[in-house]
Amino acid sequence: MEIKAAATPDPAPAFPSAADSDPVKLGWMQGDPPPPDKLVRFADMTLYRFPQIRWSFANFRQLTPTSNIARGDGPVSVLPKAERKEIDALTFTPMARTDSMTWEQSLAANYTDAILILHKGQIVYERYLGVMKPSQHHMAMSVTKSIFGTLAAMLVDEGKLDERALVTSLIPELKKTAYEGATVRHVMDMTIGVQYSENYADTHSEIWAHVLAGGVMPRPAGYSGPDSFYGFLQTLKKEGEHGNGFYYKTVNSDVLGWLIRRATGRGVGAVLSERVWRRMGPEHDAYILSDSTGTEFAGGGFNCTLRDLARFGEVLRLDGFYNGQQIISRAVVADIRKGASKSDYETCGLTATTPGWSYRNMWWVTHNEHGAYSARGIHGQAIYIDPMAQMVIARFGSHPLAGNFNFDPTSLPAFHAVARHLMGE
Repeated sequence: MEIKAAATPDPAPAFPSAADSDPVKLGWMQGDPPPPDKLVRFADMTLYRFPQIRWSFANFRQLTPTSNIARGDGPVSVLPKAERKEIDALTFTPMARTDSMTWEQSLAANYTDAILILHKGQIVYERYLGVMKPSQHHMAMSVTKSIFGTLAAMLVDEGKLDERALVTSLIPELKKTAYEGATVRHVMDMTIGVQYSENYADTHSEIWAHVLAGGVMPRPAGYSGPDSFYGFLQTLKKEGEHGNGFYYKTVNSDVLGWLIRRATGRGVGAVLSERVWRRMGPEHDAYILSDSTGTEFAGGGFNCTLRDLARFGEVLRLDGFYNGQQIISRAVVADIRKGASKSDYETCGLTATTPGWSYRNMWWVTHNEHGAYSARGIHGQAIYIDPMAQMVIARFGSHPLAGNFNFDPTSLPAFHAVARHLMGE
């Protein structure tokens, strides 16, 4: 999920540094029981407050209902290690600045919880900070969208989901809502005209109604709104025209999750497990936040370990062929990589840090000289795939500010600098 669309970064925050907000140092949820002032809870919203998020993002399963995404019983796919220690000292120039920063400094600037770099399938860099460790799951936020966008694209490629079909022909429950007249493709590329504000600062915005309905945030006393994700979707009103520009709105991803359910007859987690997750040989199960009806939060609820997140990126980098099998068709990966309309993207309000990009199948496509594309989530979650450099970067973070535009200036140039370094430039 995205907090809000904005053209420029927020003002410099008055937050403690990464070192001073370290969850181990601060003692969050330590002790038996933890002292009252060190508790992180769902009911009082402390799980979404900074610096508590530096603990909660790695421990969501302890705080809210989830559904499991099984790895199966197959062998783990090998990720050989060939550490490149010189990467820490690699320098780059952040956006709109003239001074340089090292890769290692960027980790602290971005409140990185864990980060891994694959080059030609080998782990060349891997760091865990705060409470994170290789076996620890972490919230992926809107990286979730790209994962299920890929799954939907697979169903389209196989003829099991018609991208030209009207959403309401597949989900009649959405008749007389914002999705009247919208196609599956409109949903997949977020060119939907729907009245929906993503501004968390406004407690009256639709994003608040959305997460309250799904139980992702605690409901206030006297709450009388929808009690499920799908219930909320049926309240949405149209705003503007479908197919008239890209507008990033989390609600579209939950509609896509519903479309996947209708096309397969199964929950999105089960489909992901069967079609991708267990086939790529992950080390661990994943899990996803779910509402009171068991419906998964396809807009931002996915949790997994860092190496498994990197494995998913590697599947895409290798044109869908991984762990000895074609997991995702080459056509699907090619469709993601080609991107969509750059002019449509210009309507999104995010071009200050991502000029010339596009959005396809819920992936962010840079159209840079390396053909890089990315899955992105608030507070610093990312999969960054650079085909030319044969590189995948997986990152978990807990930046105090949500929107990617706050840390793009110290992230995107860093990623590109590593890619060039690995290519010997």
